[in-house]
Amino acid sequence: MIEHHVRVRPSADRLPREDQFAWKLAAVATSTGELDADSVTMAVNRVIDNAAVAVASLLRRPVAVARAQATAHRATTPGASVFGSPARVSPEWAAWANGTAVRELDFHDTYLAADYSHPGDNIPPLLAVAQHTGRTGADLLRGIVAAYEIHVALVKGICLHQHRIDHVAHLSAATACGLGALLRLPTETVYQAVQQAVHTTTATRQSRKGEISSWKAYAPAFAGKAAIEAVDRAMRGETSPSPIYEGEDGFLAWMLDGPQADYTVLLPEPGEPRRAILDTYTKEHSAEYQAQAIIDLARRLREKTGPLEKVRSVVLHTSHHTHHVIGSGANDPQKYDPAASRETLDHSVPYIFAVALQDGTWHHERSYAPERARHPETVELWRRITTVEDPEWTRRYHDPDPDRRAFGGRAVITLEDGSVVEDELAVADAHPAGARPFDRPAYAEKFRTLSEGIVTDAGQDRFLAAADHLPELTAPDLDGLFPAVDTEAVAACDAALPKGLF
Repeated sequence: MIEHHVRVRPSADRLPREDQFAWKLAAVATSTGELDADSVTMAVNRVIDNAAVAVASLLRRPVAVARAQATAHRATTPGASVFGSPARVSPEWAAWANGTAVRELDFHDTYLAADYSHPGDNIPPLLAVAQHTGRTGADLLRGIVAAYEIHVALVKGICLHQHRIDHVAHLSAATACGLGALLRLPTETVYQAVQQAVHTTTATRQSRKGEISSWKAYAPAFAGKAAIEAVDRAMRGETSPSPIYEGEDGFLAWMLDGPQADYTVLLPEPGEPRRAILDTYTKEHSAEYQAQAIIDLARRLREKTGPLEKVRSVVLHTSHHTHHVIGSGANDPQKYDPAASRETLDHSVPYIFAVALQDGTWHHERSYAPERARHPETVELWRRITTVEDPEWTRRYHDPDPDRRAFGGRAVITLEDGSVVEDELAVADAHPAGARPFDRPAYAEKFRTLSEGIVTDAGQDRFLAAADHLPELTAPDLDGLFPAVDTEAVAACDAALPKGLF
């Protein structure tokens, strides 16, 4: 790996393009050559994972709205597919609809380091452009692996949430790079696209604060759509705000650490295998990633705790990030509100721990149902649960060794008689270092479970066969990555929506 120092530079320096960070990102993408076999296998896993969670969300309102907006933009050229619709639409709108479907349930892959991310959000725009431009499965895989490489490097090296900037700013840069690798574009073109993408997708974290709205699902789809538009514009020879990272009025200087900003980012050398995708991990449960191990811990503690009405208090000792983002350290009263939105509840670890402790399981719909959140016994237990930051869990969260990195915590349950029940779990069961690491059969089972009743058994088989053969797929075969669904139910859902402009 090559260590790059990214710092603010005065305009008078006239920093050469080849020395700018956006150029270095573009160069990594455009030099992506023969792919590592393990990286290809994992990329296929994530295509399956994305389809699973997208299909499961098709009847949810935000996804239906995004689909309706997209299908108003039918393509006159090949176009791209939309989950749940027979329509072919312009690729940026397919990325919008499919990106929202993938993100809606908070149920696909994650990578956590200095910042946090869902690298699978890169796949919908890449797949849309691959379809629209007639690329093969091998081309798509090259784009996915490159996008993950850039995304993971950015998340390791540059923290956004410390400055209350939403994580999609890293996503848009990664997607632009992935599109460059997919299309084999010149480095100059990708460099310009990265700069426009970052410039237009830098937003505050209010989308994940307080009463969290459906925009949480749309935000990554917006970044993917913006990246496609940036690439299109750059391909036409247009330039972008430069240097977007180092500029004295740029991203680092005014959005992040300020004029003295100096970040270290590791990028692969020319010819070095692109294996960053192997550092990422998916979710077994539909909730914020830091809650994955907490759900598994609650299920384990359920048998040790006894009658839950005798619980006086629960304190979750965990990392700074978990405490301040999804714990009581966020100081969001909405995280304890039984009438809160689903998006808010999946960012409330006190709620998640309460339900998992009571039910011994977690379901992407039932665990968030309004009647479930308002159950009196749940509300009583929920409000007895708090989080605290433990420096040791914070250190483990940021451990540079992925085999030692931990995203869980320790639960201390105090009962009415003063006795204490406690246990801890470092990583989720499905994590690569967990009790049941996800493998291809697990991804396939997740797809079959989430698509049950939506995709026929034969349709499930056809999709999984297409995914298994992704490296050999021709351009027309990419259509097989969109499972055939119950279009009657989808059409009825769409017909009930209020109308917009399109």
